[in-house]
Amino acid sequence: MMLKIIKKITGLFSPDQKNDPERYDREKAIARGDDLKAKVSLAGNSKTHQELLYYLAEKDDDPAVRKALAKNMSTPVQASPILAGDSNEVVRMALAERLIKLLPELNQESHSQLYAFAVEALGTLALDEVLKIRKALSSALHDYGEAPPDVVGKLARDIEREVSEPILKFCTALGDDDLLDILKTHPAGWAVEAIAGRKTISEIISQAVIDTKDRPAGAVLIDNKGAKISEKTLEEIIDRARDYPEWQTHLAARANLPPKMAKTLAKFADRSVQKLLLNRSDFDPKVAEEISETFKRRLDFAGEADRQQDMPPSERVKKLAREDRLNEETVADALGMRDREFVCAALAHMAGTDLETVEKIFDMKAAKPIVALSWRAKLTMRFALRLEKELGHVQPKELIYPRDGTDYPLTYDEMLWQLEFLGVEAA
Repeated sequence: MMLKIIKKITGLFSPDQKNDPERYDREKAIARGDDLKAKVSLAGNSKTHQELLYYLAEKDDDPAVRKALAKNMSTPVQASPILAGDSNEVVRMALAERLIKLLPELNQESHSQLYAFAVEALGTLALDEVLKIRKALSSALHDYGEAPPDVVGKLARDIEREVSEPILKFCTALGDDDLLDILKTHPAGWAVEAIAGRKTISEIISQAVIDTKDRPAGAVLIDNKGAKISEKTLEEIIDRARDYPEWQTHLAARANLPPKMAKTLAKFADRSVQKLLLNRSDFDPKVAEEISETFKRRLDFAGEADRQQDMPPSERVKKLAREDRLNEETVADALGMRDREFVCAALAHMAGTDLETVEKIFDMKAAKPIVALSWRAKLTMRFALRLEKELGHVQPKELIYPRDGTDYPLTYDEMLWQLEFLGVEAA
């Protein structure tokens, strides 16, 4: 039935349209006359000549006539842009409902001109001032994979949540370019959450969601099994989870969490997250043992700190040094526990400088001084990177990374210059 209708409206004039000249003349007289009831009947009749239906859409201003035209499945699609601009919302709503029914058959390949007319009209309706019209379009198009991208793009940018949210969350016709633009410009957190919860998400969209720094949306993304997250983005998520504890449980439960990232998470996560990591069955025994050992060290460190809570950090550091227990693991545990005072005191002792200098270095929020201090303290470059991020709060673009994954990237002379500038002896 629908195909017959499509064939009928593929042009204003079909070969058999004027095979009854008398009927055509009667219809033309009605279309140009003043009998409203007759014109409404004519406008709603599927057998009315195409050109006369178009004529009425273009010339007649009566809402009753135009509503009948908008509902008539035989009204030429070419008239849709005209009706989409009608001043009467009932007419526009009737047109929206009809175009939605026709759209699956009006594909670009078979009926490109008609499709263009329909898309033009739907694009106008997607910006309609009447909310229920936009809602109707969103409701009909959010699960239609062949929906016109231009139309769903407009609906996705709607400020009304009930219009845009279904499109943002479910519409597969909405492309990455639109999603990226919306993530940069949409003011509402629920919009970011809707995108984060889409059935499938590309790596570039996952990164863009994290770039918004929206905590609830980040949690939704981490839980989303259909979200592709690159290793770089996942590392960023792990780093941010130090300050966003609500992400930690979601990360610990995420499928296919790389073992090295699980071990990183174990260094700062709370006890409930630790249990989740230990209970995972997809880590080999060696990884599970390393995670368990990390937890044990942290518990020991926390317990010792509690027992020595009246002892200043600098004295705790000296005690550990005398016992030959002041090393990178100990400082890492303190960093994981957010014990800044102990970390700074430990670095001062290990680098042979004073606490004030170390605190000044981290307050600079610059990468090279932190790297030079770490080198002087005989810490690994990987740990220096942690210090840049977690204690120095160095901007991502300014971070200095290990060369070849492990080595310090600055030359010996560059290290000496930094230390001299900072007032730290390089012995």
